[in-house]
Amino acid sequence: MKYLKTFELIEAVVRAGSIRKAAEDTNLTASALNRRIQNFEQEFGWPIFERLPRGMRLNPAGELLMHHIGLQRTDLARVQSQVADLSGERRGHVSIACSQALLPYFLPEQIAIYRAAHPGVTFTVNVRDRAQAEQDLASYSSDLALVFEPVHMVEFEVLFALPQAVHAVFRHDGPLARKSTMRLRDCLNHKLVLPTASYGVRHLLELGAARNGRTLTPAIETESFELIRHYVMQENAVGFQIPIGLSTSKQDTIAHRALSAKDVPFGQLLLGQMKWRTLPVASSKFGQQLVSALSQYAEL
Repeated sequence: MKYLKTFELIEAVVRAGSIRKAAEDTNLTASALNRRIQNFEQEFGWPIFERLPRGMRLNPAGELLMHHIGLQRTDLARVQSQVADLSGERRGHVSIACSQALLPYFLPEQIAIYRAAHPGVTFTVNVRDRAQAEQDLASYSSDLALVFEPVHMVEFEVLFALPQAVHAVFRHDGPLARKSTMRLRDCLNHKLVLPTASYGVRHLLELGAARNGRTLTPAIETESFELIRHYVMQENAVGFQIPIGLSTSKQDTIAHRALSAKDVPFGQLLLGQMKWRTLPVASSKFGQQLVSALSQYAEL
């Protein structure tokens, strides 16, 4: 598969932005790498790079080629996976883009279950916000996406939708722990630790606050839900998360409770893939497993 090696070299130049740096990354001399690129362009029939004073970047023909490279890789992975199935030994690779909420509990458990049955399958988990996950699918960087409140959904084929209420997260011995019903106004009277605007939880909180004529003024704003979960213990603050990303253990030192739907609307956790794409066997089977697991979660 020598052509794949050439594609890897082209991608190295795209990442590095120059022949010199890409040569260092690929353990080639700059002249040897440049010859490989020029030979490919001659065989391809068109230049694929703009050669600039300070480096190189793809031209429109190169952009089309990069899309083709992505298709070639995913098609090869699909065929390899199908061939492995013929021998009864499932191999392959699954790449999934997901929201942070899936990292602590749900996704590790599901991957472990799948690999127990198919130890030859490897995984890449790409942590993405609600816009980036869809971009991953479009660029073939991920086969599946499991994301809360995606943005565009133009090319997003929904495999399963799981409604999720936004939960307030707080100390188990704090004043909010005594509330039987959790209202947003109760939370806004405390110090807030909020996710940034790129996350679906923040989007729903903004809608809820506007509905109540309030504004969100976080003491801390972060892209890390792990920081949110831990910081509420440090300053008796209030954070927010969806329940699939929270522990159900009675021994946990933090508590959580769903915000009233009168204040903050439910969001949708969506499992999906790129429309019209035929997934590699391993990814398709893992997607089916996730649908089954999410269906059971919806019944809890």
